Amino acid sequence: MQGGGAAVERVFREEYGRLIASLVRRFGDIDLAEDAAGEALVVALEKWPSDGVPPNPGGWLTTTATNRAIDRIRREGQRDAKHQAALMTYDDTAHSPVGVVEDDRLRLLFTCCHPALAPEARIALTLRLLGGLTVAEIAEAFLVPETTMAQRITRAKKKIAAANVPYRVPSAADLPARLGGVLTVLFLVFNEGYLASGDGDPVRAELTGEAIRLTRVLAVLLPDEPEVKGLLALMLLTEARRSARVRSGVLVPLDEQDRGGWDRALIAEGHALVRECLAINRPGRYQLLAAINAVHTDAPTAADTDWSQVVALYDQLVLVDPSPIVALNRAVAVAELDGPSVGLALVDRLPLEGYHPWHAVRADLLRRLGRSAEAKDAYAAAISSTANVAERAYLARKRGELV
Repeated sequence: MQGGGAAVERVFREEYGRLIASLVRRFGDIDLAEDAAGEALVVALEKWPSDGVPPNPGGWLTTTATNRAIDRIRREGQRDAKHQAALMTYDDTAHSPVGVVEDDRLRLLFTCCHPALAPEARIALTLRLLGGLTVAEIAEAFLVPETTMAQRITRAKKKIAAANVPYRVPSAADLPARLGGVLTVLFLVFNEGYLASGDGDPVRAELTGEAIRLTRVLAVLLPDEPEVKGLLALMLLTEARRSARVRSGVLVPLDEQDRGGWDRALIAEGHALVRECLAINRPGRYQLLAAINAVHTDAPTAADTDWSQVVALYDQLVLVDPSPIVALNRAVAVAELDGPSVGLALVDRLPLEGYHPWHAVRADLLRRLGRSAEAKDAYAAAISSTANVAERAYLARKRGELV
């Protein structure tokens, strides 16, 4: 799209989540909502380039899409009780970017992330219905054929209909458990962008950006949930380092990054959110991970990192999330504080032989201990178990430096 068409595309992407959520609430039909939104886009492409973008583009799109949905119901004679109710409650009140529409997006987010759906389906639906990404864009991001992603999304929508997945925010009693699933989906989207799999770009900024945008929405909708703030802080503090993370196609580890290239505005925002979480004093997994990143981004140089504080935060995190992956990350911090031999002893007892960072950490610790032959084997295992091209290049370089 060029000129006015580009403006339409930008506005449509920004408003898509609100639009779909509003239509799903009214009609209870995801397919109808998507079709009506698509028809509204066609009308906008016809009118806006010559007439200009309306003062309330979201309201214009919602009214147009609602009219198109009602026309389709009437044409096809599909007047079941749900659609009939939608017709009876129809009005042309202008769309507003606040209030009930925001609640609609929250309902849709919990629907997309319902535990009845497979994890990969939750990610795809969230990006499609709330992020406004096309099926082709989602397929490209996750390195699967477009037909495969289309089938995945179609199956998920059918599952929602067949299982009568409710379009609502969970009750107060159920919210903590269900919120965890939503945060997991958003974090997985972010991680796929930050350390992308496959042979494409090693970092996918469109995915990290989309994850941050959706998490910002969730933080506005659930301002009293500290884990949402914690996840947003974690994403911002991680994203702040993105431009310094890959150089000439090779991954640059944290201790070698040019800290002058970090985004200080994102770091300041992330630190402020961490302080808000500390004031709430209900620590959780994402808050603690964000606090660890705050320590790293607060240090002017790698040598200035307060590793004792990092280890103390990992000690708290182990109590919240006693997984071997958390234990691995804690071992890395312990190695900085107490030496590589102590860290290696912790790493070697973890059941993570199939997890490529385990091999990478072992390789680095063995290298620091002067055990070059073992380090080479560990680097080779790490290289063979990761698909990220920048990470593979970094590991190969480190292996090549060994005598």
